[in-house]
Amino acid sequence: MTGRRGGRPLVPAYLSTGGVAQPSRPHLERLSVLSAGDRTAPVDPAADLPAAQLALLDLLDGGALTVTETAALLELPVSAVRVLAAGLLDRDLVLARAPIPPADRFDPDLLKRVADGLRALKHN
Repeated sequence: MTGRRGGRPLVPAYLSTGGVAQPSRPHLERLSVLSAGDRTAPVDPAADLPAAQLALLDLLDGGALTVTETAALLELPVSAVRVLAAGLLDRDLVLARAPIPPADRFDPDLLKRVADGLRALKHN
């Protein structure tokens, strides 16, 4: 979105956020999952949204991405995408869900029993 191959970006990241440095939603993490909100009609480009937010909405159309993935695709810093996504969340144009927490430690005994059961099935 911002740039030239191998060169500096054409648009500095702070301009893509309108000069805003902190997201209005501090709970938005790098691994938060963003998805398009319930929109029946496409967002009007004249809806007073910056080009970077429109690009973010286009990326989320029909799918979901983490904040980090979105930043990579938009070629913007994660901090800028957090600001852009928070602005869209404030307008109910996107949804965000917290990252899935890591699973609890597995039970080694259960894994051994499953492996033994699979070996028994293989030999039958």
